[in-house]
Amino acid sequence: MGSSQLLVVLDRDSPVPLQQQLCDQISGSVRAGRLRPGDPVPPSRELAHQLGVSRTVVTRAYELLRANGLLTSRRGSGTRVSDALPDLPHRDPPARTPLRPEPPLPTDAGSPLWRPWEPAPMHRPDGAYDFRHGTPALASFPVARWRQSLATAVSRADAVALGYGPAEGSPALRAQIAALLRRSRALDVAREHTIVTSGATQAMDILVRLLVGPDDVVVIEDPSHTVLRQIFGYSRAAVVPVPVDEEGLRVGEIEDRVRGHGLDPARVRLVYVTPSHQFPTGFVMSERRRRALLRWAREHAVTVLEDDYHNEFTFAAERLPSLAADPQGADVAYVGSFSKTLFPSLRIGYAVLPPHLVRPFLGIKWITDRLTPTLTQEALAEFIDSGAYARHIGRMDRLYRQRRARLLEALYEHFGAGVRVSGAAAGLHVLVTLGDASGAGEAAIVRAAAARGVRVYPASGYYVTHPPPEPTFLIGYAALPTARISEGVALLAGAAREATAR
Repeated sequence: MGSSQLLVVLDRDSPVPLQQQLCDQISGSVRAGRLRPGDPVPPSRELAHQLGVSRTVVTRAYELLRANGLLTSRRGSGTRVSDALPDLPHRDPPARTPLRPEPPLPTDAGSPLWRPWEPAPMHRPDGAYDFRHGTPALASFPVARWRQSLATAVSRADAVALGYGPAEGSPALRAQIAALLRRSRALDVAREHTIVTSGATQAMDILVRLLVGPDDVVVIEDPSHTVLRQIFGYSRAAVVPVPVDEEGLRVGEIEDRVRGHGLDPARVRLVYVTPSHQFPTGFVMSERRRRALLRWAREHAVTVLEDDYHNEFTFAAERLPSLAADPQGADVAYVGSFSKTLFPSLRIGYAVLPPHLVRPFLGIKWITDRLTPTLTQEALAEFIDSGAYARHIGRMDRLYRQRRARLLEALYEHFGAGVRVSGAAAGLHVLVTLGDASGAGEAAIVRAAAARGVRVYPASGYYVTHPPPEPTFLIGYAALPTARISEGVALLAGAAREATAR
């Protein structure tokens, strides 16, 4: 219903005059909360036409409602519900409670694989030090340059661009993504095998729908991101966590872990890995483990889902190519997005697929959303082609190196030799184990830190089988200036001491 329409039903057989019926229905809508302060009501001529009555009926009703303080009129803004309503009996508005996800299946309740994510705070209190992981330096994003790319895309748009585009995405953006991956990940892929999606999550969801059936098995890393259970678990497949160590997924344990769940290793259809920066440990999968995984996947006809979510920000001297760059005969589906490099609300991701998966993948995408917003894709293609993307990545790489260095210095300064850090070689967070630096538990430290305006995030919920015995946290540093990192770590150290003393 448009904003110029109003739901009013007049009873022409009633002895109550039409203008009184109109008054009663509008005031009833105000009392019920269907019309709220500041809401517009239709111009009298339009409402008279809608109701099939003379304009005089509507104007007299509006005059009576204005006299009673329910409506107000101003030149240029029309007639609206008054901001200062008289005291009227009304329904209390429903209490606003934060939305939290429920388990996708009834059997997931209480499962260690099901952990709802913690929603971002709508309003952060002034002075809060939020070490949230996965949040880029949004304050440093070149908004003016992005606005220029959007304007360019709109100015070039014709009737075709404004219509339903191809489900696989903009040809220009797919070509730019393929070029980026060829240069940065040694992944020489044809544009035809590159599909634009609404974030990496949609790409993974489609792959699971395509590859996994109710009696199949999906192997994930342990620890791993909680969103995976929400994606893989809804397929009704069995999800089997396999531990990781400093070299990445323990490929040699896959079959034993699957059997340990009472399942047949021959039913494994998908193995999910984050080889360039394992989540949440930050370990980089070694060359030896990469070869072992690809060999195992080839021998068992299993698809490897490679989530390369932090590949752009690597601080080690040597970078390894993607698994998909040399699949060694295995099927590797490569997934990435621009959420960390640009901004999360862009909602543009991509999948690079083996040729035989492209058409069935597109068939599912066609059903789920038809297409990712076309003009935004064209703007992103222009942003990359102009060199603005590369310049932004270069600035962010320098910024994140500074913030990462300050975080590590501050941690060792305030916690000493008892602190252990992993994942510093890449990504936007590190995994911090306080160890001997604190005798308190994670929950006690989180509460003490929150009382000092510091938000930190326990890592234990990401582990399915063996959570860390010592307080361990994901510490994101990308969104905090170096000065606030120093202050926040100092406050965290004080909170840890306070929690230990209790």
